[in-house]
Amino acid sequence: MAEDDVSQALDQDLVARVQRGDSAAFDLLVRKYQHRTAALISRYIHDWSEVQDVAQDTFIRAYKAIGGFRGDAQFSTWLHRIAVNTAKNHLVAGNRRPPTDDIEIEDAEQFESGLRLRDNDTPERELMRQQLEQTVLRAVEELPQELREAITFREVEGMSYEEIAERMDCPIGTVRSRIFRAREAIDERMKPLLENDNVRNRAHA
Repeated sequence: MAEDDVSQALDQDLVARVQRGDSAAFDLLVRKYQHRTAALISRYIHDWSEVQDVAQDTFIRAYKAIGGFRGDAQFSTWLHRIAVNTAKNHLVAGNRRPPTDDIEIEDAEQFESGLRLRDNDTPERELMRQQLEQTVLRAVEELPQELREAITFREVEGMSYEEIAERMDCPIGTVRSRIFRAREAIDERMKPLLENDNVRNRAHA
């Protein structure tokens, strides 16, 4: 079986699991497509923090709509369309004009390949990414409950500050403070890893 066929079969299996209520299977789809999705969105939007917000919104929309996904197109194509529409809607909402021509999925994949090459995506980098991911998860688990809930509502569920304030029954200022403190704690845990990575990069330079 060709690599593309294996990838599509895996996607179909994961989608079916999500449709049966397995939300962890969707996390795997997010991990598989997050770089490609961000690379695609960055062709429309140039501010990286906005790109991350729109990518998160893309996956939230995909999760809500996945029950209606019937496999008529590949999952990657379906997700690509959602990402393009989400990026264009974001630009329109900010009174910015979206490009008239959509980026084709092949162009996006080529762009992503170039992005990953430029990002020096070696086995070392992949290991580093996994270590960072595990460090973040551990840091979140160790947070006090109110900080853990606030950062999870914001970063995982994509809720607005207003929605989080309502869910947690506290002022928006408190929500902002909790998210800020949570991010500070996570950054503190990541700092040694990032510093070691910088040392390695200078050594290889």
